[in-house]
Order: sequence, then C-alpha cells, then structure tokens
Amino acid sequence: MERAVDIRSIIETKRDGAALTDAQIDAFFAQLADGRAADYHATALLMAVFLNGFEPRELERWTRAMLHSGDTLSFDGLDKPVVDKHSTGGIGDKASLPLAPLLATQGLAVPMISGRGLGHTGGTLDKLEAIDGFSTQVEPDAFRPALEELGVVFAGQTARIAPADRTLYALRDVTGLVESIPLIASSILSKKLAEGLDALVLDVKFGSGAFLPEHERGAELARTMVDLAERFGVRTVALRTNMERPLGRAVGHTLEVAESVACLRGEGPDDLRELVLALGAELLVAARVEGGRDTASARLARALDDGSAFERFVRVVERQGGDPRLVEEPSRLARAPRTFEVVAPRDGHLAFADLRAVGAAVAALGGGRRRVTDAIDPTVGVVWQVVEGDFVRAGQPLCTVHAGAHGADQARTLLGRAFELTDEPRRGALIVERI
Repeated sequence: MERAVDIRSIIETKRDGAALTDAQIDAFFAQLADGRAADYHATALLMAVFLNGFEPRELERWTRAMLHSGDTLSFDGLDKPVVDKHSTGGIGDKASLPLAPLLATQGLAVPMISGRGLGHTGGTLDKLEAIDGFSTQVEPDAFRPALEELGVVFAGQTARIAPADRTLYALRDVTGLVESIPLIASSILSKKLAEGLDALVLDVKFGSGAFLPEHERGAELARTMVDLAERFGVRTVALRTNMERPLGRAVGHTLEVAESVACLRGEGPDDLRELVLALGAELLVAARVEGGRDTASARLARALDDGSAFERFVRVVERQGGDPRLVEEPSRLARAPRTFEVVAPRDGHLAFADLRAVGAAVAALGGGRRRVTDAIDPTVGVVWQVVEGDFVRAGQPLCTVHAGAHGADQARTLLGRAFELTDEPRRGALIVERI
C-alpha cells in the first residue's frame, strides 16, 4: 500500500508508459500540496506525461485533482445558464470582449476567468486593463452579484482557483514542457470547470499565429478538450479557426479595445463579427436558449446592431471600476506617442507568411511580456490598412505602427518578415471545422 503512493513509484509507472491509477494521481496532488513532492519530482512526472501521454480515464482524474486543489464556483439558484468561451490564443484575438456582454443580453451568465498575454499573444485581462481603472481582481464571492445584475464578470485566476495548475504550469514553462496536449487540456479545463459551467465553446486556432500551428495537433487538442469537458457534464463544442492571418485589423491592447467597441456597435471588421456570432450561436444552442445556430446567430446580430450589447459592455466597464467614457468615445483611450507606416515593396496581393512575427513586433515595441509579472505598454501595436488577399501597389501603406520610445526598428524588421506579396490572392475560410 505504501509503495502505491510513493512519489518515485508514481514517476516510474508513467516513465515506463503504464497508466497511473486514481490512487497514484490523488497521492501525487496531495504530496504536491503539502510539499512532500518537490519541484524535481513534479518535473520528472510532467516529463513522463509529456512523452507517454494519458489515457482518457487518467486525464479525467488528473484534471479533477487539479480542479479540486482549490475553490470552485457554484451558481446554484441563479436563474440563468452559465456559459463561457476559451480561445487557445492568437494575433488580434479580441473576441472575448464583445462576446461576453453580447451573450449577457440574451439572458446568459458569463463568469469569464481569463489570463494575461505571454510570448507572441495578447491576453484578455491586459486588454481590459487598458481601460483606465478597470479591475479584473474579483474575489469568488463577488461573482454572483455581478452575474445577477449584468450577466458578465471579467476576472483573473485567483490563488484560490486551481492552485495546482499554477504550480505545474510554472514548472512546464521553464522546462520546455508546455506543448503537451493532455497537459494543455487539463490546465485549461481545470480553470474553466471551476466556473460551474453548463456549456462551453472552445476556439482552437491553427496556423502560423497560433499556439499550436499544426492543423492536426490543433484538431487533436480540440477533440481532447471536448471529450474531457463532456466527461464533467459540461456541454461543449469546439470551432477550429484560422490564425494564418490576424483576427480583425488591430493588434495591441488599446487598439483592440477600440476595435471591440466597434464590433459591439455593429461595425468593425467582418471576420471579428463572424467569429463572435459563430461562438455565441454555439453557446445559445448548447445552453438550450435557441434551437438552431442560424436563428441564434440572427438573434445575436440584432443585439449588436441595435446597441444593446454595447450598452451592456459600458455598464460592465463601469461596474468593474473602468471609465465608461473611454468606451463610449474610444478616441479617449491612451495612444502611443508616434506612428509610422510599413508600405508595400512591390505590387501584389497581401498574404501573411509568419504571423507570429506580428506578435513579436508588438512585443518589441513594449506590448508583450516574457513573464506574467513583466510590465507592458498597452498603447503600442499595429493596425492593418489592408486585409489578406487585397491587391496593393508598390508604396501603398500596409499597416500603421503605433510606437513608443523603443523597438521601432526591430518592429519594422519583424513586420517585413510577417508578410509577402503574391501574384494571386489567397484567403482561407475563418472557421474550418466544428467538433
């Protein structure tokens, strides 16, 4: 019995490719919590999982142990379906900002626990905090009043929600063990399941700007997360979406807030609106508010066009301490001190060759971070003047760069690597698969 819960035997079991028992998984997380499992023990086990994977039963038990390592939210008695969305992240991916208040106008509750940007992608929390005064530090007991009043709360993960995930992710981050599908799935869902959800939609991106660029690995992650969430009784759908090009035209925190506001007013880029409506329609159907995706999408489109979704967002901003004037008039948002343009070197159709270079350019300007504790400049970024497939003439502006005190030369070089000009237009579909 003692050997079954010994940390070394747990590591050896997974090292040798065998499945961990429920007792072994529970013992590992108990020892992680009380300090008997040192960082080197946990890292060795994570490496074994990275190499050998999990069976579905193992993954469910591992995720359950992470979920119950801290607090979970309960909304029993709340007279609204509780739903959320998660994206695997990408360049210009701002869909959460318009989606959450839009869903709230339809009687859904959205307790959106989000993260900060790392590497080449931006984070929802950083974008919201670009609105002066907006606070994403929300304690668990404050969720229900916000959901009862407005149907939305935007918050960061607290130390009390899935603390084991915070520990394990930090170890994975510094040891090259991030890109493991079962570890990604358990990390994401341990936090989302803590929200007490009825339904969840996943936006799993592929392409050069995605966290997992390869099509098949993205599809495997989507299937894994849908199956895992369903095992916990949460109705879940995944959409695989195109991150070979930016979502919308703006990349950078205040710039993306302004573009999100335009979407909430029934304006803005067509692809952002398309994605918001598609994700929202899936949740209306999964929450059993609508019977079909087409009618759900039309219903959501009306809420964008009649101003009700925008009005809800303004109220959410005000409730969470932000200055509502900054979203009522986005021109008031803080701006970078200077701008410059990147122009087409020759005639051709705009195509993106390395979309991560766009995120790297924004990071070089000060708009990204290597670690969660790094400070960022929310005013810097890039706004594309043309979209993928458009024909441009030599010397025509392709994008406007909003720059601060440093990084302009590096950003210009990176942006030059991000695109190419082709003889024939190419523009792939935004949504390629529903899982």
